[in-house]
Amino acid sequence: MTTSGGQDRYKRQMMLRGFGAEGQEKLRKARVAVAGIGGLGSPASIYLAAAGVGYLRLIDFDIVELSNLNRQIVHFTTDLGRPKVESAAMKLMQLNTEIKVDPINERITQDTVSSLLDGIDLVVDGQDNIATRMLINMECMKRRIPYVYAAIYGMEGYMTTIIPLSSPCLRCIYPGECPMPEEFPVLGTTSGVMGCLEATEAIKLLTGIGRPAVGRLIVYDGERMSFQEVSLRRNEACPVCGSKRT
Repeated sequence: MTTSGGQDRYKRQMMLRGFGAEGQEKLRKARVAVAGIGGLGSPASIYLAAAGVGYLRLIDFDIVELSNLNRQIVHFTTDLGRPKVESAAMKLMQLNTEIKVDPINERITQDTVSSLLDGIDLVVDGQDNIATRMLINMECMKRRIPYVYAAIYGMEGYMTTIIPLSSPCLRCIYPGECPMPEEFPVLGTTSGVMGCLEATEAIKLLTGIGRPAVGRLIVYDGERMSFQEVSLRRNEACPVCGSKRT
């Protein structure tokens, strides 16, 4: 169990119905990978660390650049030129000394994705391109790892929770090619909203409380300040998760 100091650290969330000491212990034992420590991964990792997730594996290969700082809130001006995983790990370990943070400065590729997600209970998406997300999606399907997906563009955000064999996977949702420009507009707060939603979903899944967004795409429109929900269906012919795949 957590120490008495830890109990005090987490007491407000432990007051939630169905959470308690048992839920906190589940978080302490959890092993979560945050795949990308940018606009989405920054707020998600901060709140996962604050909540007491016992092991956080931070995966990124990039360095901190000035153009990141309007949205990647775990990085500061003094971190410019530093590997993102090192920058983030330092802040998270200062935020919560009771957890283990494992910074992995490596690119997710077809050759590395398996080892990078080895021993992980849940993956939180912090990517900015669909190709890497598809690699993560495929590995999560193979390993039966829940995958919390989010994406942003401008003042819009999209989020869903993928449970292998129980919900549509990312290939079901995006069956074709989805080209994206190397740079696209984004308001920093959009990243914050969606990263916080991802962290909320991860905590719910790990503790078993609440209703996750399984089979539902949550659509956030910051310009109109609205949330909508789109029902998703699993494609039985999906080459990744479908029962009719060959």
